[in-house]
Amino acid sequence: MCGIVGYVGARECTEVLLNSLSKLEYRGYDSAGIAVFEDGEIRTRKSKGKIQDLVSKMETEGRITGHCGIGHTRWATHGEPSDVNSHPHGNANVTIVHNGIIENYKKIKEFLTRKGYVFESETDTETVAKLLDCFYEGNPMQTIQRVLDEIEGSYALGIMFRDYPGRIYAVRKDSPLIVAVGENEAFIASDVPAILKYTKNYYLLEQDEIAVLDNGRVEFFDDHGAPKKKQMLVADFDEEAAKKGNYPHYMIKEIHDQPVSIKTTVTPRIVNGMPNLEECGMTYERLKNYKNIFVVACGTAMHAGLVGKYVIEKLARVSVTVDVASEFRYRDPILSKDDLVILVSQSGETADTLEAMRLAKRNGTDTLAIVNVKGSSIARDADMVIYTHAGPEISVASTKAYMVQLSVFYLIAFSLAYANGRITEEECRHLVEQLTQVPDQIEEILKTPENCQYVASQLVNADNLLYIGRGLDYALSMEGSLKLKEISYIHSESYAAGELKHGTISLVTEEMPVIAVATQRDLFEKTISNVKEVKSRGAYVVLVTHEGQEVDKEAADCIITVPSIDDLLMPMTAVVPLQLIAYYTSVLRGNDVDKPRNLAKSVTVE
Repeated sequence: MCGIVGYVGARECTEVLLNSLSKLEYRGYDSAGIAVFEDGEIRTRKSKGKIQDLVSKMETEGRITGHCGIGHTRWATHGEPSDVNSHPHGNANVTIVHNGIIENYKKIKEFLTRKGYVFESETDTETVAKLLDCFYEGNPMQTIQRVLDEIEGSYALGIMFRDYPGRIYAVRKDSPLIVAVGENEAFIASDVPAILKYTKNYYLLEQDEIAVLDNGRVEFFDDHGAPKKKQMLVADFDEEAAKKGNYPHYMIKEIHDQPVSIKTTVTPRIVNGMPNLEECGMTYERLKNYKNIFVVACGTAMHAGLVGKYVIEKLARVSVTVDVASEFRYRDPILSKDDLVILVSQSGETADTLEAMRLAKRNGTDTLAIVNVKGSSIARDADMVIYTHAGPEISVASTKAYMVQLSVFYLIAFSLAYANGRITEEECRHLVEQLTQVPDQIEEILKTPENCQYVASQLVNADNLLYIGRGLDYALSMEGSLKLKEISYIHSESYAAGELKHGTISLVTEEMPVIAVATQRDLFEKTISNVKEVKSRGAYVVLVTHEGQEVDKEAADCIITVPSIDDLLMPMTAVVPLQLIAYYTSVLRGNDVDKPRNLAKSVTVE
């Protein structure tokens, strides 16, 4: 959500800012703006809409040029999307861009109003800009420190003072921000892809650290103004990895990336045919001490956790509770030192998941992070971390991140079951071998997308539909339903197939699409009975199952099969047609597949 960029150096600043902002479009936004030092003054251009709308506006109002500036893509929280509410905010003396939410902005606004300040926007951000101006007496560092003492909430800030042309100040709390360096130039950005065109070298800004970018140099200070030294990081992917290549959308590219992502995630964690998670401290000895496991995540990551729950409980016989992160800390969970809390987040910055982790740590409970972004907030603060090595995921609708999260859960389940003596070494090796076959099976599925394209053509005009399944198939159908609704905008719900007759079947009408997932052999006949129930009421039924399964042709209008593998691993192959169906349906409806309305890639506020 929202994107911050900033640049100091010899390049033409506006071009750098616009290019960098374009690399953050996946985060979701409804307006954009830049502020640049030009002829000793801070000049601003901003516009409701996309970055191209900002470019068009500059063609009318005049393009600003210089060598130091900040930029922003905003997702509206306080105040509707508009030119006035767009960032940057400020005045002739101080200009800022801001991600996050200032919780006490009303109190600050009242204070500033009494001081004679007049507000133009409805945003919480403008209160920070004006508070900086109010406290400013010539020393930017002291001013920022004083403001940080006053504001409450989450923030990443890029700040420019008119008295210091060619200089940017940056600070963060609970909202991600990196500082990157090139040859005699420096950048700030919300995420690494924004700067890959110019450099791969960057620093992670810590909580309440202040960075000063000046003439291509970078200095860091703690919240008391004392200098700090930091370790430079190097991005492990390049600009090409963050591009679409020959694919029409990032989402379809990332679906095709999944086989490689699985191999990259799984292969280093298999030693002599056995799962090995010792890199993060997850030894067999440690694993067998856990009495309960809590999986805490949001959206797609939570659905991966549901699959993990089924597999861990079935194999290892350890109780697993899956919580939506935003509910976890408010239900006052019962945690002990014998438990493990697993936090799952693609970005490693998800606000609710981060707060859930802090709650677990306060209770003395071990925490394990499953994240894709090295050095992210959750990764840094968790007791243990497993990186998923998916590479950059740009499309808002997660696909390969989900797949690698599943991969990690399987490795944890196999390790835990073996550590607890629930499976033999031979059984563990067999499961690991099955897992290593998944990438090739996904490759086979991706070679023949025609059935999924046909199903999409049948769904394109639907208003509502249902996904149903039992056991692991129910967990999987929840992800399929989310994928479809978030990018096609068709109302879709997922239900346990056995629950249909307890109320949901009343929704089934003539030609209403129902997508049934039936890959679990021991539940297959029961699921097919449910399928026949909706079919007899006029539903248009799509059945996803494994190859070789005999199916009554009258039970479904369309049958999609995937390569057969151990039932426990079927979610990894069966999810691919569900991803493809969602993708092709969105394309046929003419939607912006990679940037669905109202959604952001990384949700860094509650």
